[in-house]
Amino acid sequence: MKSIKSSILFIFLGYGLITLVSCSGKGDQARDNNNTDSPVLVILGKPGDAGHPGFSISGQVEASQTANISTRVMGYITTLNVKVGDAVKKGQVIATISNNDILAKRAQADAMIEQAQAALKNAQKDYDRYTALYNQQSASAKELDNATLQFHSAEAQVQAAEQMRNEVNAMLAYTTLTAPFSGTVIQKSADAGSMANPGMPIVTIEQKGTYQVSAAVPETEINQLKQGESATVTIKSINKTFKGNIVQINQSSQFTGGQYIIKISIPEKEKNGLYAGMYATVSLSSKNQIETNHDVNEILVPVSSIIHKDQLSGLYTVSAGNTALLRWVRLGKTYGDQVVVLSGLDKNESYIVQSDGKLYNGVPVKVKD
Repeated sequence: MKSIKSSILFIFLGYGLITLVSCSGKGDQARDNNNTDSPVLVILGKPGDAGHPGFSISGQVEASQTANISTRVMGYITTLNVKVGDAVKKGQVIATISNNDILAKRAQADAMIEQAQAALKNAQKDYDRYTALYNQQSASAKELDNATLQFHSAEAQVQAAEQMRNEVNAMLAYTTLTAPFSGTVIQKSADAGSMANPGMPIVTIEQKGTYQVSAAVPETEINQLKQGESATVTIKSINKTFKGNIVQINQSSQFTGGQYIIKISIPEKEKNGLYAGMYATVSLSSKNQIETNHDVNEILVPVSSIIHKDQLSGLYTVSAGNTALLRWVRLGKTYGDQVVVLSGLDKNESYIVQSDGKLYNGVPVKVKD
């Protein structure tokens, strides 16, 4: 019995040893796989690159050019050739409005022109006849004056009829609605068969690729901004951060609830993946805060580069072996989109600001040029 127990014990010990060796092999293989991972592309920053502290405001991505397509005439919508999301080209027919009444008015104008032209020809003959008779002293000056007056009156009637036809043609042009520029349909307010009213939008088109960021600045900060200054825009929904410039500052807040609207340009290379209506955070520098709140000796880093785990805060640096290294730091005051690092990072030490993949301790990294 004792020998049987010993045999069973040896069997279990042997199985455990085999399992331990197998797990160890798998662990070594996993580490090898980690070492063979393709490097994660990263962007480095230095505390000095953070710039001056400032303030952050909320904004939205919008198209710089938007058009509400409407008509000046009242009538039923006979055709509506687009739907929301369709791409349209400049000059493309969007919708048509019933125009039978306008066509009838144009026919009337054409008839009036023919009638006026016939009267003009008759007046022209009378004028030529009385002119010849007057030169032969066979007609009085009064008779020539009457013929001249009738001739000029007939000319005026022809011009009036032609202008009436021009007016009808202008109204007829508003029954065929075309796209003023190439873009995308973002709103459709009516359907075929509905009554179109003058000035009421039927569809709304925004010009594609002309995005900008619109943001509202409080009155306490608006006097610190100037057109052409840079701004940092962060769109969290697509994890995108880029630099732009202030291209417009509204000088009045009368219709915006005390907020001053500014427009910020978006670089062409950053427009890919953007959609109008996306929320953005705009970080701007403020001279007042620079002078009163910020110590030039403080180490500033972007808030977006900080990693939080439980009660600890840290950021990633690059080791001598070109791998990511998590560095725990102690943080201080926050200025807009920047935070003060009190300890854990030297003033001239680089850190990872942005990466194209997931970061963790030991992952190989490659610095973008």
